[in-house]
Amino acid sequence: MTNLQELLSKPVWQMTGEEFIFLSKHASGQTEMQPQVTDTERKYVYGILGIAKLFGCSLPTANRIKKSGKIDKAITQIGRKIIVDVELALELAGKKTGGRK
Repeated sequence: MTNLQELLSKPVWQMTGEEFIFLSKHASGQTEMQPQVTDTERKYVYGILGIAKLFGCSLPTANRIKKSGKIDKAITQIGRKIIVDVELALELAGKKTGGRK
C-alpha cells in the first residue's frame, strides 16, 4: 500500500478505489470491516405521490391501488394526510388474494 502522506496529497479523482477506501478507513479510525447494523426504524411514504413512487406507477394507478383496499393495513389516513408503511405495503401488495380460479 502507498504511503499515507502520498495519499493525503493525491487528488481524489486520481485515486483508485482501493486507495480511497484505505484512506477513508484510516481517517475514521477503522482498521477492519465492521458489520453494518440494519436500520430497524419503519420507513414511511406520504400521500398518493408517495404510493406512486413506492410502486413505480402513475398517480391514477396509485389511486386505484389505494382504493382497492389491498394495502389498507399499511395505510393510516388522518383527514387528507395519507401515511403508508413501506415494508407492510410491499408485503401486502405481493400477496395474492382472490382473483380467477
